[in-house]
Amino acid sequence: MIDNSYVLCCDTAADLTLSYLTARNINYLPYRYNLGDQVCVDDLVSITPDKFFKTMEDGAMTKTSQPNSDDFVNFLTPFLEKGLDVVHVCLSSGLSGVLLSANIAKEVLEEKYPDRKVHIIDSLAASRGLGLLVDKLADLRDEGYSAEQLVEWAEENKLNLHHWFYTTDLTYFVRGGRVSKASGWFGSLLNICPLLHVDEEGHLIPVKKCRGKNAVMKAMLDTMAENVLDGLEYAEKCFISHAAREEEAKQVAAEIEKTYPHLDGKVQIESIGPIIGCHTGPGTVALFFWGKSRKK
Repeated sequence: MIDNSYVLCCDTAADLTLSYLTARNINYLPYRYNLGDQVCVDDLVSITPDKFFKTMEDGAMTKTSQPNSDDFVNFLTPFLEKGLDVVHVCLSSGLSGVLLSANIAKEVLEEKYPDRKVHIIDSLAASRGLGLLVDKLADLRDEGYSAEQLVEWAEENKLNLHHWFYTTDLTYFVRGGRVSKASGWFGSLLNICPLLHVDEEGHLIPVKKCRGKNAVMKAMLDTMAENVLDGLEYAEKCFISHAAREEEAKQVAAEIEKTYPHLDGKVQIESIGPIIGCHTGPGTVALFFWGKSRKK
């Protein structure tokens, strides 16, 4: 039986769709971002991913703005006033300072509502990696897990969540400081596609340089084979996100579905949203699954 004494929340860096969040009864806190000279709220409906990435390709500069502590207080207060506790899952502290804002709000709110609990989880994850963690927590909530049990499970298992992704266009990673200008230029000249992952501290780490798209796709699939939970018997969900690269995402998904026949449903593919997309730009495909611990 579902424990209705708390709510499960995340932010829009999870790249989960509005229809999904509504269906799963997951509340979300929107980030803000700049697209050209316009300040936007990532409300999941105002702009399509295709339009967002087309605007970037046309030269619009982008920048994200994380929620501050007041945003968290305003977002969480209505739940506490209804007598509900909160489990909120944040974007990785290795990629954003949003965890600090959330914890400041937690202190304020628990002082104001001493009978309520605000649980903040540092996901050490991003995009649909964060989404895959939230999806699992929603499953466990629906099985009857308490808020405390949910937090305990997340802390014990979040480093088993894998993020592997590549980009065919280093421009935006260079602009955002993720790749040096020298290595970015070198990559463009030699058709280098870097394979990256998120490490145990939630940081974005380049792992391998591959010559061309097909090579980096193979490297990503090979890496999944090396790390996936239970090998070819993998029976959990698998998520993919992409930035204006739907056909490549479908190609990767088809290989995974062929290789792992016991998957929990089809590979779920969605577009990267504006918050992660501001930093990746178009050209990225990302793969998320459960596997061996990322802890060294």
